[in-house]
Amino acid sequence: MSSPDSSERPPSGEHVPDDAALRLGETSYIVLGLLERAEPATPYDLKQIAKISTGYFWSVPHTQLYTECARLAGAGLLEEQRESSGRRRRVYRLTPRGRERLQSWRTEPTGALYELRDAGTLKLFFGADPATLSTVQLDAHRARLAAYERLLSELPDAPAGQRLALELGIGQEHAFIDFWSRLHDA
Repeated sequence: MSSPDSSERPPSGEHVPDDAALRLGETSYIVLGLLERAEPATPYDLKQIAKISTGYFWSVPHTQLYTECARLAGAGLLEEQRESSGRRRRVYRLTPRGRERLQSWRTEPTGALYELRDAGTLKLFFGADPATLSTVQLDAHRARLAAYERLLSELPDAPAGQRLALELGIGQEHAFIDFWSRLHDA
């Protein structure tokens, strides 16, 4: 493990960009936020956690989690420890600077809108048969709704933000089911 004073900078004297030059995107904050809840963690751990949490509303290719962890460590926002034997996996923790950046990001309101990338809507737009498409879409959205409702019931003590995100997802799935049901019944 690194000494406390070395956690603010990357190993081997690499340059740490100042905060003004350091650009962080949503993937950066996913890594910081997941680590805050589950540190210490490997990128593989983060991939598994994302799959059952943020992956429902923000997809990130698993390879990007690996590269983002390394980039954030190089920027001094994560502390990296390499296992000394076995697979020699990289294990990460937040540095105080990483915690500050995450907290600062959380406090900034956003007006960014939901980015919808839905293959069913795309096919509908380009002329797919609504009745045929709606049958498959209804099955998919009902399954997703059941998964969200199950998660909500299994996590009664989850932080408020996680519960609220699940409630939003449940509302969205109800809207999709209502829409596709109208097409199915038309």
